[in-house]
Amino acid sequence: MYICVVENNYDIIIVGGGIVGAATLYKLQKSNPKLRILLLEKEKGLADHQTGNNSGVIHSGIYYKPGSLKAINCVNGRRELVAFAQEHGIKHDICGKLIVAMDPSELPQLDKIYETGLQNGIESMRKVTAAEIKEIEPYCTGIAGIHVGCTGIIDFRGATEKMAALAVEMNPKTEVHTQEEALSFEKQNDLQRVVTNKGLYTCKKIIFCGGLQADRLAKKDGVQLKEKVVGFRGDYYELTDQAKHKVKHLIYPVPNPDFPFLGVHFTRMTDGSIECGPNAVFTFKREGYGKTDFSLRDTIDALTYKGTWKLFFKNMKFGIDEYRRAFSKRLFLKTLQRLVPSLTMDDIHPGRAGVRALLLREDGDTRDDFRIEYTDHSIHVLNAPSPAATACLAIGQQVAEMAEQHFNIKSW
Repeated sequence: MYICVVENNYDIIIVGGGIVGAATLYKLQKSNPKLRILLLEKEKGLADHQTGNNSGVIHSGIYYKPGSLKAINCVNGRRELVAFAQEHGIKHDICGKLIVAMDPSELPQLDKIYETGLQNGIESMRKVTAAEIKEIEPYCTGIAGIHVGCTGIIDFRGATEKMAALAVEMNPKTEVHTQEEALSFEKQNDLQRVVTNKGLYTCKKIIFCGGLQADRLAKKDGVQLKEKVVGFRGDYYELTDQAKHKVKHLIYPVPNPDFPFLGVHFTRMTDGSIECGPNAVFTFKREGYGKTDFSLRDTIDALTYKGTWKLFFKNMKFGIDEYRRAFSKRLFLKTLQRLVPSLTMDDIHPGRAGVRALLLREDGDTRDDFRIEYTDHSIHVLNAPSPAATACLAIGQQVAEMAEQHFNIKSW
C-alpha cells in the first residue's frame, strides 16, 4: 500500500525525463503556455539513461529509409537542435564525419547510403576518394567514403536540462520532479490518477516517454502491446592522450545491412575526448551498464519472448562476435584497426557504456520506425531508438501536435 503524502492536480503529466520527454515538455509548454505540466523522472537527474549515455552524435539522417519518421524527424530535428544549441549556449560542434569503405565489397552499400542521403535532402554531403580520406583524417585508411559535413557532436544532457528549465520558466506552475517513479495509473471519471513513490497526482492526460521501460508503462496504462523492449548494451573504449591526435572528427565504417547497428566508430566528444565504440550485446539488465549486471526480471522478460530468440537466430554470428569483443580488448582493437591501422593496445583504455532500448517485433525485427500511439487519455512514445536524441525536438513537436489534436487541448 502506498501512502499519499501529497496530492496535486495538473493538466498533463509526462512520464520520463530523457531528452524526448524534456523536448515534449518544452514543445507542449511553448505552444500552450497556460498548461500546468508535471514531468516525472525516477532517477536523480534528467537524461540519466539512454540520453546521457549515448555517443553524443548529432546524426545527419543519411541512413534512414526515405519518407520514414526516422528520416523526416532526424533531418528536421537536427536542424532545429543545432539552432537550439546555438541560441542557448549548449556545447556542440558541427565537425562532420566520414563513412569509410575499407573493402571493394562495401562499395555498393556505400553508394546506396549516398543515394539515401540525396533522397533525404542531406546537405554538405560528398563522396571522397582514398586520398581525400587521408586529407581529412590522416591516420584513417579506406578506399572510398562519404564526407557528411552536417554531422556533429553535442552535450545531450545539457540540452535536456535546458529544455526542461525553459519550460518551467514559461509557466512557474509547471514542475519537474526527479527521484520520483510513476508506479500505477488509473482513471477516475474524467481525470487520470498517477501514483508515485512519493505521492498521488491527478491530471487530464498523460504522455509516456519511458524509453527502456516504454512497454511496461504501456501495459500498466492498459495498452495491448504485443512487442517487448529488449535492451542492448554498448561498450566504449577511449583513446589515451598519446593517441588522440589520430582522430580529428567522426569516423564510421560502412554499416552491415544485415545487422541492425551502425558498427564500431570513432567520436570526438564535446569535452575533447575520443570514444571508440560501441559494440552491441544483449544485456541481462535493461538499465545495467556493467558487463556482468543482471536482473532476473529483465532476463526472464526478454528470454521468454519469442522475438528475442528470432533475433538471436537471425544474427547468431554477429552476436557471438559482439560478445567476444565485449570481453576482449584485443578483439575490440582489431575492429578499430580496420579504420585506423596504427592504433595499439596502449592507445585505448576502457570507457563507459550505454544501453539502447529497441521495441522488438515478434519476428525479431529491430528496424522498426519511430512509433507513437495514443488512447483516449494518453500518448505513448513506444519506440524511439537512435536517432531519437537528434530528432528530439521534431518528435516533441509531433507529440505536442498529437496531444492538441486528439485531446483538444486548445479548449481547456
